[in-house]
Amino acid sequence: MGAALFTTGEAVAVELPIARIPTRAAAFLLDLILQLLLAVMLVLLGRALLVWIGADSAWQDAAMLVALVCAFIGYPVVFETFSRGRSIGKMAVGLRVVRADGGPIDFRHAVTRGLAGIVDFWILGTGLIAIVVSMCSPQARRVGDALAGTVVVHDRSRLPFAALAAPPPWLTGWARQLDLSGLSDAQALAVRQYLVRFRTLTPEVQDRLGRSLVLSVCASLRTEPLHGYPPLQILGAVLAERQRREIPPPPFAVRPPAPVPVTALRSA
Repeated sequence: MGAALFTTGEAVAVELPIARIPTRAAAFLLDLILQLLLAVMLVLLGRALLVWIGADSAWQDAAMLVALVCAFIGYPVVFETFSRGRSIGKMAVGLRVVRADGGPIDFRHAVTRGLAGIVDFWILGTGLIAIVVSMCSPQARRVGDALAGTVVVHDRSRLPFAALAAPPPWLTGWARQLDLSGLSDAQALAVRQYLVRFRTLTPEVQDRLGRSLVLSVCASLRTEPLHGYPPLQILGAVLAERQRREIPPPPFAVRPPAPVPVTALRSA
């Protein structure tokens, strides 16, 4: 069983075992059985309803197509979205889909994998494309994984608890006003790797690489780069705010006081 090193959303490096073809095939077959049962049930229900209302054959054909789409595309998308990367088949054999940085997937990743499954499994009807592409990939990624930026890993072992990044208090207000939707997973991964490796870099590389990342991140966020603050603090504030929005607060958590905006700090 191979393994790969990921830098998680908490900027911690962990090694996760990569799921290979035999285990993924077992999960796929379990899901396929459930999908076939779901498709049959939806087709029968749809036809019974259309016959009852007196619809013609064209409506019945359309209902069959909708039922097949729901069963073979909707099923994995819904389960992987709400279970953070696990379908029923993957749960049974202990697999999970994660982002390329080791973080949990969302609807965008799940729907990309679901649509790409048409290419992987259903074009030739044998799954040959998925098998060939997975064998050629170091991380056993099929076409859907490559397009969505995901990897399938074994999920039996629990990940170690990782301390969250703490933002500089004087940049908390600035970070909370940002629209982080433009920050891609690849950029976030680059920022995390920079923060993890910061102490091992020379001062020249710290400054040059940090400024380059700040310009790239601020351009994606459509905001002007802050002046007077080192790149380490700016990037740390952005990463910590991204984590705060992705990780739900614990129950009965006490809300922290509202942060003071950066502009107010400067005018004080």
